[in-house]
Amino acid sequence: MRLMTRLMMGAALLSTGACASMSEMTAAADPVSAAVVQAVAPGAPGETPTWSNAAKTGVGASYEAYVDGQYRDGGPTGAVSRVWFSIADGVLTETMYGLIHEAQIKQMRFAVMTDTGLSVEGTDTTSRTEYLHTDADGRPLSPAYRIVTTDTAGRYEIEKRIYIDPDRQALVVRATIRALSGPVTPYLLLEPHMANTGVADQGMATVNALTALEGDVALALRPDQPFEAASVGFVGTSDGLTDLADGRLDSRYTSTGDQGGNIMLTGSLPQVARGQSLSRDFVIGFGADPMQAEAAADGALAAGLDAVLANYNGEDDAVGWEDYIASLSELPRMAEQSTDGGKLAYASALMLKVQEDRTYAGALIASLSNPWGDTVDATQASTGYKAVWPRDFYQVAMALMALGDTETPVAAFRYLPQVQVDAQTPGNSGATGWFLQKTHVDGQIEWVGVQLDQTAMPIMLGWKLWKAGEISDAEMATMYAAMIKPAADFLVDGGVIALDWNDRTVTPPWSQQERWEEQEGYSPSTTAAVITGLTVAAEIARASGDGASADRYQAAADDYASKVETRMFTTEGTLGDGDYFVRLSRNENPNDHGLLSENNGQPALPEDRIIDGGFLELVRYGVRAADAPSIVATLPEYDDQSREDRLRVRYDFGPEGDTTPGWRRYGNDGYGENAETSGNYGVGGMTPGQRGRVWPFFTGERGHYELAALLADGTPDAAAIDRIRQTYVRGMERFANDGLLLPEQAWDGVGKTPDGYATGQGTNSATPLAWTHAEYLKLLRSIADRAVWDRYAPVADRYGR
Repeated sequence: MRLMTRLMMGAALLSTGACASMSEMTAAADPVSAAVVQAVAPGAPGETPTWSNAAKTGVGASYEAYVDGQYRDGGPTGAVSRVWFSIADGVLTETMYGLIHEAQIKQMRFAVMTDTGLSVEGTDTTSRTEYLHTDADGRPLSPAYRIVTTDTAGRYEIEKRIYIDPDRQALVVRATIRALSGPVTPYLLLEPHMANTGVADQGMATVNALTALEGDVALALRPDQPFEAASVGFVGTSDGLTDLADGRLDSRYTSTGDQGGNIMLTGSLPQVARGQSLSRDFVIGFGADPMQAEAAADGALAAGLDAVLANYNGEDDAVGWEDYIASLSELPRMAEQSTDGGKLAYASALMLKVQEDRTYAGALIASLSNPWGDTVDATQASTGYKAVWPRDFYQVAMALMALGDTETPVAAFRYLPQVQVDAQTPGNSGATGWFLQKTHVDGQIEWVGVQLDQTAMPIMLGWKLWKAGEISDAEMATMYAAMIKPAADFLVDGGVIALDWNDRTVTPPWSQQERWEEQEGYSPSTTAAVITGLTVAAEIARASGDGASADRYQAAADDYASKVETRMFTTEGTLGDGDYFVRLSRNENPNDHGLLSENNGQPALPEDRIIDGGFLELVRYGVRAADAPSIVATLPEYDDQSREDRLRVRYDFGPEGDTTPGWRRYGNDGYGENAETSGNYGVGGMTPGQRGRVWPFFTGERGHYELAALLADGTPDAAAIDRIRQTYVRGMERFANDGLLLPEQAWDGVGKTPDGYATGQGTNSATPLAWTHAEYLKLLRSIADRAVWDRYAPVADRYGR
């Protein structure tokens, strides 16, 4: 069946007369004469599509209860919703249906015609984000949002309430438009990006529904009252926003015909008089075809949108987000360690659970965003950060475990074999046991670099769950044979990689890439994870009856631990007094001033000129004591704020005496906006002006180190603990935006900062970053316990004394 025929069938169900033509159907409910309504929009395929701003202030999805550790219909929460949404600049942005990376919408916003010209939400408005459902202390209980956008000229205000129907594949947007200084006429603008691209979409517009389709996925936006008029067109040529340039929607089209492209759907609303308001409800349904999508939207409208919200929240007898929050046994105790009354702690718990796929239980992604998406080409499908990295995955699973979530971390551990390389991995003819660099949640391979910390961390997570009693001895023995032993063997032996482009030989603890995915060599953070992974693997092996392997793993860990300083601590460096851990040594001699590789537009510099915070992971896991000479010697170089900006890592924000400490990934980092133009990363290629900014989770990493140092001196007094709270916990809280979302990066004040942004505010790279939320939660748990959450006792007992 042709795609256009499928669209016509869906639209026919919405017409008042089955025999009416498309032009007649639209004209019947349209005050403009039929002469200006045309059947097919011209201008295919439209402008080159992009994604949306990645600086989200809200993301949401329905809470779904597991059924026997999996997502299946029929459990306590009924049918499984597989819809996610995001919010940026006060408008609905990327909305996913199906798998968590499968975007179907770029954005939905309003254009408003005023008596002094056209104004567009996001471009010509300011915005604020609030949670709809909170407890008595203002702590969010569900990811349902109230978004208010205000015209910068003061002519109108739009309030939107956004949430998911937990029982259907549908998204709810309840809008109220208020005319403040004169009459306004609003127009709803919906930009689909079906099937995770902005090309090949087809659409149809009637006053009763805006419909889009590509392949086997469709959406239908249903208003609670018919639009005044409706149109569909190709972006930049025949779309509604382009048509409104003259102040009128006077060239309208009912369909895109059989041509696909980058489309926009438009629905006009009645004029609103000065001092008056107009409220309208919109439900966007999704399905395999337009009829399924319309049925989902209609079902939500028929159920009543107040009842849908109550079910989403988990109010009364419904099982929803309130129930998940209540299940987190450690959350109240952790929230007591915050300085904001627990608001960010509750929001962080929601953020981590939202960013789990609802088909593959335990598949935890890095961020529900596409980095710098507003300048990223959407002609090809991409996951952005909506994918699995075992390193980010570990951080999130450990944070959920810290909260007292006893189900999601177990599901995550059981998910991990899907992303481990074995003999059956498509295209693999080389070494096995290592974990893939980046994959889709269904295991589809995306990137194939070897990062040894990503192979160690699944072992570490399993050991933590086993010791907590969440994984039985029997299951651990099974997982040891199937997953942990192959991973540990690779951490000892390495091997020749033969997958896709990768044909390198990896000899641990030398890693093809460290945690920033850019350089090869010996890395303090990677080595810390490898030593930890092998040490706990030895304990698992022994418990599983494999004493020979246990001895081999421990011997390798001992060897790696004995050479940490020899391989990665320079005594002839060019910074400070010359004694410190380098970010990475390309070989086993950190004193040879060897060059690191060029990357992200930055020049190759000697390894001894580049410092990062990876050495603190040695303390976190227990490989080195907090007062180890090599650790203490590196801190002044890491914290030196007198260094030139290219090499400087630490930046403190705020007035003297009340500063927030922040750190970049490393000196010479180019993964960020252009310091000369403030333009997005990658625009125009890799350029020397690019600059990686401050990453807020380093504030948490440093807080963990300071706690470890206090604990090493004995039982710390309350005042000392409070200093950590006021400096590092509050510091992380200050990085959150008004939606209580934490970013990947924050502006550091170097070079040009875009208008409307302040130093210390999140950049447009990616928000929310799951790792940042996870680090904040783990810091709260560590302070509450007076013990570092990520510390591994067998490691600390053996190496960290």
